[in-house]
Amino acid sequence: MAAGGVYTAVAFIDRSETLITERCTAVGGGDTALATDQAANAALITAVAVRRGLPARAASVALATAMQESKLRNIGHGDQAGPDSRGLFQQRPSQGWGTAEQVIDPYHASNAFYDALVQVSGYQSLEITDAAQQVQRSAYPAAYAQHEAMARAFASALSGQTAAGLDCTLRAPDAAGDPAAVQVRLSAAFGNLPVSAEGGTLLVEAGGAQAWAVAQWAVANAKGLSIAEVRADGRGWTRDARNGWRPADVPAGQVRMTLAGAPPR
Repeated sequence: MAAGGVYTAVAFIDRSETLITERCTAVGGGDTALATDQAANAALITAVAVRRGLPARAASVALATAMQESKLRNIGHGDQAGPDSRGLFQQRPSQGWGTAEQVIDPYHASNAFYDALVQVSGYQSLEITDAAQQVQRSAYPAAYAQHEAMARAFASALSGQTAAGLDCTLRAPDAAGDPAAVQVRLSAAFGNLPVSAEGGTLLVEAGGAQAWAVAQWAVANAKGLSIAEVRADGRGWTRDARNGWRPADVPAGQVRMTLAGAPPR
């Protein structure tokens, strides 16, 4: 009976997990939710802006653009923009955005977008759709406007301007986290931040808005990187609790990312 009871409990948990809709939301985004792969790309795009010292407004323009052009997915085929358009921003090698390989590199594509955006005079005070159009020269310039609320909310959270502004609802991880892999991705996004490891926990030295940018980048990437818990600035997000950010102990000036262990067989 005991063995049967354990089996029944495990089966119930497994069924409960399959009923969870995995998604990420941002404070102020209305009813907009992103799939986990979209949220990870949004975090990357925004981290590039943070690394370059650009304002959250730049990330808002970039996110609205990428949502319209690719649904925030790094797609390897063209659309109405042109047969050779590729990547998060559907950039065209024939229009000088880079080689075919470069435009599907999300870091290159994001930097190329920001290189063009900062050349737009007064882009910070323009409507998001107007700034996006001056970069993209789209045949459908009004289309960017429909993504403004989402873009502002996710850019504010992922740039660290809105503390505890991003939450992801996730199923239990299906693999253990790899600290080295997380460090590689973190460095690619934000540059060489001071990072140390304590077993399966990474400690990142960061404070203020940068701490929240790093922490919410981690939440947005928790699915792909098997991150179980994130703590920053007196609050913590725990993957299996599914109750958003709650008070938590963490030293000032530090972001803690705890990775998932190997799942039970």
